[in-house]
Amino acid sequence: MIIAFWLLSLPIRLLAALGPRRSVILACLFVLAVTAYGVAQDLGLIEPPAQAAPAPKPAAGQPGPSRAAVADIPAGYLRLYRQAGARYHVPWSVLAAIGKVESDHGRTRLPGVRSGSNWAGACGPMQLGCVPHSKAGNAWARYGHGRPHDPAAAIPAAARYLVDHGARRNLDRALFAYNPSWSYVARVKAVARRYAGGGGRR
Repeated sequence: MIIAFWLLSLPIRLLAALGPRRSVILACLFVLAVTAYGVAQDLGLIEPPAQAAPAPKPAAGQPGPSRAAVADIPAGYLRLYRQAGARYHVPWSVLAAIGKVESDHGRTRLPGVRSGSNWAGACGPMQLGCVPHSKAGNAWARYGHGRPHDPAAAIPAAARYLVDHGARRNLDRALFAYNPSWSYVARVKAVARRYAGGGGRR
């Protein structure tokens, strides 16, 4: 009990030893450090929490990432795309292409990507519908778990959506269900081809 009290009183005694002026300077430096960290996170200079995700075990037949993919996709996102592709048996490069087209892998500052929803009611880096009765619908209620703005939740939700819409049989139709535009389907497939390496697992 005495040790606990001593430890709790340590910061107060330290501030008293520093004096009022130094204590204020120390507090200001702490506030500046916290603010700088938040700004760096908002600007995408710090990897999102997804970076800490464990390395995936790609499914047999899934290509490794190309140099273009490694250069363009944040490491944490790349792990999550590959992990979801392996788990749900959909091409990870297609998930990554959706993430690129929808939000530049969470880096865009458009409404709905990091918080809230956009004008159509879509949320998160994969831009799944998350607002009931909105134009984008509320796919998140069926396919999502957790927060739609968290890439660790959004990427698997997109994979589940694609599988439920027949991605293993007809990928084009599943992508069209995701966003009803054939130009969108063509764009996603073009990005996916650029991301997929030719050498199997990596």
